[in-house]
Amino acid sequence: MSYISTYLIYAIIPMLLGLWAQAKVQGAFSTYSKVRTRSGITGSQAARKMLDDKGLSDVAIERVSGNLTDHYDPTKRVLRLSEGVYDSPSIAAVGVACHESGHAYQHADAYSWLMLRTGIVPLVSIGSRLGPILFMVGLILAGMMGNFGYNIATLGLIIFSLTAVFSIITLPVELNASHRAKEWIETNGWMVGDEQEGVSKVLSAAALTYVAAAIQSIANVLYYASFLNRNRRQ
Repeated sequence: MSYISTYLIYAIIPMLLGLWAQAKVQGAFSTYSKVRTRSGITGSQAARKMLDDKGLSDVAIERVSGNLTDHYDPTKRVLRLSEGVYDSPSIAAVGVACHESGHAYQHADAYSWLMLRTGIVPLVSIGSRLGPILFMVGLILAGMMGNFGYNIATLGLIIFSLTAVFSIITLPVELNASHRAKEWIETNGWMVGDEQEGVSKVLSAAALTYVAAAIQSIANVLYYASFLNRNRRQ
């Protein structure tokens, strides 16, 4: 396999997939951010009600700047909603807010995948920075010291692979949070029919971005592994 075909498979195609997924979620959010909920409930109000229903009144909700910067911080037990979600009474805003509340539900239930993801964050942070450095240093040393250099590069690749593991673990975490959000919306009566369908479309589009991110992370590791293997053979 040539360098061009390898780069196409492991870099260009996953990148295009990621761009497509981003376009899908931006399109779905843009569409349903213009559709007002019949009840008039806003993103922050929906999140507050969902949290309170779980007995999570101690989880604070904060407004943050940016577009789709919404997230739940398990270390501080704070749910942060972007400006386009916090005060908006749109279907998209409620869907995103309830999804983030779903992460708070996971935290309260000690959901295993969330606990695992949270636990490996420090290792992934180190691996994402140190892995590529060791990989490149190893390749340089391989030209002078042979197998020792390749062993260093292999170690760097293994450490860097934690980023792919993190992306894979993220998938069940995000899908489960969306499931909890849709389940709560369906049972509490605040949204019905086409409103629930709109929420489902927004959250399904968002899920594509996590799938694309996992594919990109895996492809990056495979690309480095292919590059290392090619150099070792030569």
